[in-house]
Amino acid sequence: MTVTSPLKPTAALTRILGLGFGVALAFGNTIGVGILRLPGPVAAALGDGTLISMIWILGGVYALLGAISVAELAAMLPLAGGFYVYARRAFGERFGFVMGWNDWLANCVAAAYVAVTAAEFLLALWPGLQPIIHPACALLVLWIPPLATRGASLDLEVIALLIVASLTALHWAGIRLGSTVQNVISMLVGALLVLLAVACFVVPVPHGALAAPPLLHSASTLPWWSLGMIAALVPALRSVVVTYDGWYGAIYMAEETVDASRTIPKAMIGCALLVTALYVFINLGFLHALSLPVLAASTLPAAEVARAILPRGADIFVTAVSLMTVLSLVNAILLGAPRVLYAVGRDGLLPSRATEVSASGTPRVALGLTALMVALLILSGTLEQLIAVAAVLYVLNYLSAYAAVVRLRRMEPSTLRPFKAWGYPWTTWIVLLGSATFLVATVSEDVHSGVFACVLLALAAPAYAWARHRRALGATTAR
Repeated sequence: MTVTSPLKPTAALTRILGLGFGVALAFGNTIGVGILRLPGPVAAALGDGTLISMIWILGGVYALLGAISVAELAAMLPLAGGFYVYARRAFGERFGFVMGWNDWLANCVAAAYVAVTAAEFLLALWPGLQPIIHPACALLVLWIPPLATRGASLDLEVIALLIVASLTALHWAGIRLGSTVQNVISMLVGALLVLLAVACFVVPVPHGALAAPPLLHSASTLPWWSLGMIAALVPALRSVVVTYDGWYGAIYMAEETVDASRTIPKAMIGCALLVTALYVFINLGFLHALSLPVLAASTLPAAEVARAILPRGADIFVTAVSLMTVLSLVNAILLGAPRVLYAVGRDGLLPSRATEVSASGTPRVALGLTALMVALLILSGTLEQLIAVAAVLYVLNYLSAYAAVVRLRRMEPSTLRPFKAWGYPWTTWIVLLGSATFLVATVSEDVHSGVFACVLLALAAPAYAWARHRRALGATTAR
């Protein structure tokens, strides 16, 4: 059977994935619950339909410029490993190792947080699940007694562990099954979101059914070039940009993608355009179905819209859509993150077992280590704090990639680039400076998370020293 296929040390990954999967992976890595929640706070901050549409379009343009820049690196270096590969080539092995650790850790934190979120949605849809998992909770408490103090949160953590275990088993079986599931989930999520947006336009909404107090203060009442307008627009844009994060998902699977130098740039740019169109369409639909004051007052506009257009089952529909989006994200991360460990191991900076690939195309040791880290993070009880740190780590990925484009253009001007960033250097410098600004703003708002992120990155230094020593020792023994 495929599940029991033997491991082949340092075997090549299976090149079977096409453009459709690349778009599906990037789409699943991008779409999250944010698009169902954020339109309300953004509308409250801006207070004008034109401004709201403009800010979502600007967020999409920013994501597109980022995709255009990273597409150059992906076409130039079509290797598994994501941002690690680009950082290593541009800035050397030491910096590459740090960014590999940074990228892998950020993905593990995100997967843990999103898995717990998926558990919340699943429990809301299936309340009867709680008594079923009580024996597993009791068993876990026997192994780890301090968990007994968690109370109801332990139920969520156990469900999250089961979700991660199920998806890990799915990927353990092989890349074909894992990629097929990602395609199906992404298509389903996209279809449900489009259906919700279309319903906003075609289903009549009773006037006054969702009355709410009018907006009192918003950016729309301020002069265009005033400091107040900037103070309102920048946070709104930052929130919107976060919802676009993930368009780069296909880069991790480069060595499993057919004609990767051409396919991955198309997948990233296509995803950025597709998600932008979808987000703008959803927001236009919300503005049509709900009055602006109602939209601005809502913490979950999708639920408000669903209640307005569906006679019954609105909450179930929105919860189901939310569950599918977060499952798609966890699945995408469990596909991509192990490839980072695979790439680092292939360069001799991790034990060679990290490069073992099953006959079905799965780097199983790397997948197992990733799933184990995600499980430990779920049980850590510090996910709320860690997700704030992960936001810093993700921005560092962006910065390293955009800086790599600039450095490699200078260092290796004659290297073949099947795709060149459109509008370079302006496009790359816009996203580079934008990411630097975003990092400064994030750290200034949460200094504790910034310091913690630095501590986590500093741990890479002794790990790198150990890896080099181990590699040198192995080379000496080989002689």
